[in-house]
Amino acid sequence: MKLAQLLTVALLLGAVACNSDKNGEIGAEGMNAAATEAADAAANPTIDNPNVVSEDEAPNPNAPVMTFAESEFDFGDIAADSKVQHTFTFTNTGKSPLLIQDATASCGCTTPNWTKEPVAPGGKGTVEVQFDSRGKQGLQNKQVNVRANTQPSITSVVIKANVLTSGNKGPELPQ
Repeated sequence: MKLAQLLTVALLLGAVACNSDKNGEIGAEGMNAAATEAADAAANPTIDNPNVVSEDEAPNPNAPVMTFAESEFDFGDIAADSKVQHTFTFTNTGKSPLLIQDATASCGCTTPNWTKEPVAPGGKGTVEVQFDSRGKQGLQNKQVNVRANTQPSITSVVIKANVLTSGNKGPELPQ
């Protein structure tokens, strides 16, 4: 009986010793992971946009607001291998200056250019969109996402076109 008790105590002590060694290893790994995370955060700081809110926060009532005169433009029929452009105009209807960070297109054939300086409340700015139809045919629908210090932080505009085939110049006009 004493032998059974001694074996039980020895097994328990061995198990505790093994677990404490493993915990020590895990603790060191956890500390290494925490140190790595802290170093990554220091090397790659996030940009804090005070106008971006989480689901449980109220929107900033003083945030800039980008209000486009039109959010979609249809070029209609355009010739193959041609370049067309349209300028979207917006007004800052918010209470603080609006600054566009960038604008990205859904396709490499579409190139946006935007107002680079801050737009004061009540002021106007533009987003010019150029579409190159080279290599395209048929109905085209391209979106440009404009990222700014607004709520929401991304506003989209859309261009559309029907790219005619090389031999088709479009509908004949009556003479």
